[in-house]
Amino acid sequence: MTSLRERLTDGLYGLGWGAVRTLPEPVATRLGRTIADVAWRQRGKGVQRLESNYARVVPGASPERLAELSRAGMRSYLRYWMESFRLPSWSAERIKDGFDPKDLHFLTDGLATGKGVVLALPHLANWDLAGAWVTTKLETPFTTVAERLKPETLYDRFVAYREGLGMEVLPHSGGSAFGTLARRLRDGGLVCLVADRDLSASGVEVTFFGETARMPAGPALLAQQTGALLLPVTLWYDDSPVMRGRVHPPIEVPESGTRAEKTSVMTQALADAFATGIAEHPEDWHMLQRLWLADLDSGKEPRNRAPREGTE
Repeated sequence: MTSLRERLTDGLYGLGWGAVRTLPEPVATRLGRTIADVAWRQRGKGVQRLESNYARVVPGASPERLAELSRAGMRSYLRYWMESFRLPSWSAERIKDGFDPKDLHFLTDGLATGKGVVLALPHLANWDLAGAWVTTKLETPFTTVAERLKPETLYDRFVAYREGLGMEVLPHSGGSAFGTLARRLRDGGLVCLVADRDLSASGVEVTFFGETARMPAGPALLAQQTGALLLPVTLWYDDSPVMRGRVHPPIEVPESGTRAEKTSVMTQALADAFATGIAEHPEDWHMLQRLWLADLDSGKEPRNRAPREGTE
């Protein structure tokens, strides 16, 4: 039975997609910033975790600097949500003009080979906007994977939203996603995966900003098994309405080693590319959850690093 909390969550997301998309863009922008600032001042667990994660990304940062980063991070996070709520109502031209990626030739040249391409991204800026740009500007459909959410109606909302933007969405659970992704790649298709956090036992341990984290093996395994090109992508915002991005050089499959060894090397290379983009634009990394194994093992919420005026 669906709990009251789950029904409330579903209703709030429904309100966002139904109401925010009708607002004028400047109004939606101000609303997102206001919500972000309120959440930042309340110093909930998500904001504390965001600061704790930023402390690893920017070692030696003072409490004041971490507070500054977490405020900017929450504003970036709410920009993502405001954009996502409004994306279904954007015109094709608005989507095409809303993203400006560098080194796109790595993607277009890879697709031209007919061998398939895997794009792997961290939780930077707005990956949904980047996906909508690919299906609209490049007129290239792709397949992705979504985690099953509760309640089921909320998951259905996300699937319908992304399918409305031209994406094929597979459920993460069930065990059949990998096979479908491999078939799409063997047919010369495009697969896009958010790949900077994996809490399963099958994740690959990597060194990430000097400490051990776990990231999904899927992108590397897909590249090995299908011959597809594996490309990291990083995204960021600036002061304009246009999101920026970069397609990084391909991650090659090592010539020697076991499958597990090759997967480890390739996933570490992905982590290094992600770290480069995150270090350049830490405020656009929306990681409000535990990521590093030390935090997962401790099971503790981060302590308040930078108490703010008017908060407890």
